Amino acid sequence: MFRCLICARHISNYGSTAAVVIAEASTFLKHRTMHTTAYRLSSFIGKDLKKFYKTARITQATNKPGHYEINLDTRKLKTPVGNIFQIPGESLAMAVAAEWNSQKDTIKRHSMHITSLCNTAIDNPTHKTRSQLVRSICHYLGSDTLCFRMEEPEKLLQFQEENWDPILEWFKNRYQINLEPTIGIVSPAIPDETFTTLEKQLNSYSDWTLTGIQQLVDCLKSISLALALCESEVAVEKAVYLSRLEQIYQVNQWGSVEWYHDLEVQETQARVAAATLFIHFCHDFSSSQTKQKLSSWT
Repeated sequence: MFRCLICARHISNYGSTAAVVIAEASTFLKHRTMHTTAYRLSSFIGKDLKKFYKTARITQATNKPGHYEINLDTRKLKTPVGNIFQIPGESLAMAVAAEWNSQKDTIKRHSMHITSLCNTAIDNPTHKTRSQLVRSICHYLGSDTLCFRMEEPEKLLQFQEENWDPILEWFKNRYQINLEPTIGIVSPAIPDETFTTLEKQLNSYSDWTLTGIQQLVDCLKSISLALALCESEVAVEKAVYLSRLEQIYQVNQWGSVEWYHDLEVQETQARVAAATLFIHFCHDFSSSQTKQKLSSWT
């Protein structure tokens, strides 16, 4: 089970940290010219809009217990396809409101990563079923970045072993899933029972939590790192560092394009930080709902 990282009264602490990396990452996004999906292009990586509201506030949804809506002054926030923006739990709603309240003269939608995750969870733009979402996450078992090692140079292999092996060992002990490293680009063989074990674990999470985990594995290219981050085994900065280990080694050897590499890291950290907050907020909400149901039965 996830260990709780935060509670509602601590949102300001997390919000300020996330806001820094999100704001810094927005500069990098201006240089991007291609995006992965038409949904993102049309909804949250479009042209900046002039700010049309003074304050974003949260209000309880009348038709969904425990869910909240966002009001921009008197207007209800809606998703890109027109659904009412209803999200689980006060903490997540406060995080979304903080993103909207942090906007200045223009609404920089490309920097609002938590809002974007909520839109994805509500609209399901890829039309994936729950089982399809679980399978797409499990797919990373065969392409986990931490499993692919370089035989040469020897210092790089040693660098990878020192930094990646502890995560794979933790993953093995925590989930009884053994991911064997491989040399080169040949994918490791993954037994069917390994997929079954991970599917069982993922199916214990809510659809919203799975949406956050999907973003983590997309950013980190590693299911072991994503779950280690969810379990508070590593911090955001460390997870991003480990996901870029080979690039970091090459930069240490040959140098970097300073502005590009710095902004790339900031963008990744912003997305990973947002997904981590999103996951823990959603998990806390699911846990509280389960406890309420159990108490009502006793």
